[in-house]
Amino acid sequence: FFFFFFFFKQKTAYEMLRSLVGSEMCIRDRYRIIDFPLSNCVNSGIEAVGVLTQYQPLVLNEYIGTGQAWDLDGMNSGVQVLPPYQGSNGADWYKGTANAIYQNINYIERYNPDYVVILSGDHIYKMNYSKMLSFHKECNAACTIAALEVPMAEASRFGILNTNEDGSIYEFDEKPEKPKNNKASMGIYIFTWKKLREYLVEDEKDPNSSNDFGKEILPNMLNNGERMFAYDFEGYWKDVGTIDSLWESNMDLIDIDTSLDLSDESWKIYSRNPVMPPHYVGDNAKINKSLVSEGCEVYGKVDYSVLFSGVYVGENAVIQDSIIMPGTRIEDGAVVKYLSLIHISEP
Repeated sequence: FFFFFFFFKQKTAYEMLRSLVGSEMCIRDRYRIIDFPLSNCVNSGIEAVGVLTQYQPLVLNEYIGTGQAWDLDGMNSGVQVLPPYQGSNGADWYKGTANAIYQNINYIERYNPDYVVILSGDHIYKMNYSKMLSFHKECNAACTIAALEVPMAEASRFGILNTNEDGSIYEFDEKPEKPKNNKASMGIYIFTWKKLREYLVEDEKDPNSSNDFGKEILPNMLNNGERMFAYDFEGYWKDVGTIDSLWESNMDLIDIDTSLDLSDESWKIYSRNPVMPPHYVGDNAKINKSLVSEGCEVYGKVDYSVLFSGVYVGENAVIQDSIIMPGTRIEDGAVVKYLSLIHISEP
């Protein structure tokens, strides 16, 4: 048995479109970003899930609910949103990724885990974590980091893993100016819990630490000679932390030939249903190579775009190469083109 943890970043992508927290950002007409790691978790056989966030926890609480949509509401399974809280020694925001885990050590140890999986919550991909865990065990590793080859021109944007032939890591460069290779960390970690706990406690004692996995925990483990390995991943993966990357990921998924197959019955991506009526297409409407979700009414032209639930498109309106977020109203004759992400906030 092992335990699974998320960490959600601070606000990005233009304040996450002003109102939606990162994990709540919309993907491919019906999904939220959090659906991908949660579904990966369930499909991998992980039943205990903790979600750490310090920005708008109410939004996540409302969306995740009891975890029923992901089959995480059983007697021996569950998902908990874990924002910072006030204890006997006062309250404090999560100071970094490592501190977020440290503040929840007592919660983790309720499950007495041998291994802990730690992920970022704003990535889109499919991955079987149980296979990564098997690799971790076979290598007798203290830490295993999922790695993906990226274009060399983009390698300086990532933490780079320099490895030996057997996959063991001998050097970790956090966003180097001149990377030695293009093997990038995906921000997916498996730790042997007893070992990670030691480093979290020591890191918390250091007043000069930024309490970050990439800056302190991983380099400290490497410098102390811990067994650390890279687990090579092949497939679709997108870090959705900017407006551009959010738009790109949605455009990718319009293409039926994309490497991320959301129609795969063997590895489903689960989501909460918005419980709306079927979409309606007017007599004069034209829709070309687009995704239209439940509750939409379309009377204008939609071309190579994504309409999320409850969107209204008026007569003679034109939407092209765009993403329209839930509940948006596009009035008659309006024109929305390329790289538009339209969202209407609740008052």
